[in-house]
Amino acid sequence: MNADDKIIITDDAVINPADLHEDFIRSSGPGGQNVNKVATAVQLRFDAANAAGLSERVRERTIELAGQRATKDGVIVIEAGHFRTQEQNRADARARLTALVAKAAEPPPPPRKKTRPSKGAVERRLKSKAGRGSIKKMRGRVEDE
Repeated sequence: MNADDKIIITDDAVINPADLHEDFIRSSGPGGQNVNKVATAVQLRFDAANAAGLSERVRERTIELAGQRATKDGVIVIEAGHFRTQEQNRADARARLTALVAKAAEPPPPPRKKTRPSKGAVERRLKSKAGRGSIKKMRGRVEDE
C-alpha cells in the first residue's frame, strides 16, 4: 500500500495509511515448522482518537464499536492470524478495520415514533388476562360444602 492509498469509506470516514501501524508476530495454529520460524500474523494498530480522516461522530462510534479491541488512548488493535501468509493476514486485518469504520459511519436510525395500542387491542389484552386469572383461580384448593 502506497502513501497515497487512502481507504475511502464515506465522505466523513477516510483511513489514512499514516494512521495505521502494522507489527508482524508469530501465528498460532496450523503451519508446521513454518509457525515457529515466520511471523505471518499481523497486529494492525489504528489510532482512531487522532485520525484526521474521521469525523467526530464516526470517531466516537468506531471506538465504541471496537469494544475491548480499543485501548484507553483510542488505538484500535486488530490481530489477524487466520491465514498462512503475511499478505492474506494483512488484507484480512485491513478488511476488518474497514468494516468496523463503515459500520460506525452508518447514519443513526430514525427516532422511534410513539404509538398507542388500539382500543380493541387493549380490550382483548384485558379479556385474556381475566381469562388467565380465572383459570388460575380454579386451580385452588377445593372446599367442602
